[in-house]
Amino acid sequence: MAIEPMTILMAEDDEGHACLVKRNLLRAGIVNHIVHVGDGQLALDYLFSQREYVGRPPGGRLLVLLDINMPRINGTEVLRQVKMNSLTAHLPIIMLTTTDDPREVRRCYEAGCSIYVTKPLVYDAFIEAIKRLGLFLQVVTLPGDASRIPSADASIRGAISHVVPAGER
Repeated sequence: MAIEPMTILMAEDDEGHACLVKRNLLRAGIVNHIVHVGDGQLALDYLFSQREYVGRPPGGRLLVLLDINMPRINGTEVLRQVKMNSLTAHLPIIMLTTTDDPREVRRCYEAGCSIYVTKPLVYDAFIEAIKRLGLFLQVVTLPGDASRIPSADASIRGAISHVVPAGER
């Protein structure tokens, strides 16, 4: 049975950052469908198939790229709600944010994020960081269904095995 390609949900309120992330993941060879939402409430709506996403089939293979500083609901609260819900707790969540406060990094890992990536403020360094993230998403591969792996660290490895490198679509 074929495994469903993974969708990447990117919650990012800065349109410029969102475009750079999409473009550079593509340049790194990631061709998975990327859904962009501009705030934490929309991310939760998508994940829980609510409001404008009520018709979206719940579940599916998802990887979440999550900014922290967003309007309405911040990324830390989105992370907390996702990890508290048994239907979404298995989802791999990569925090992708400019926040580099060690206390915030620790809080996110304690809340269940899979990886914490600080977005550099310098343009060229930002581009390089996203390209490396894309390369990382291509090379980390372990067999298995992410929903069956209990730890957040293991869930990212299982789900990433379904990121589709360019040329394999």
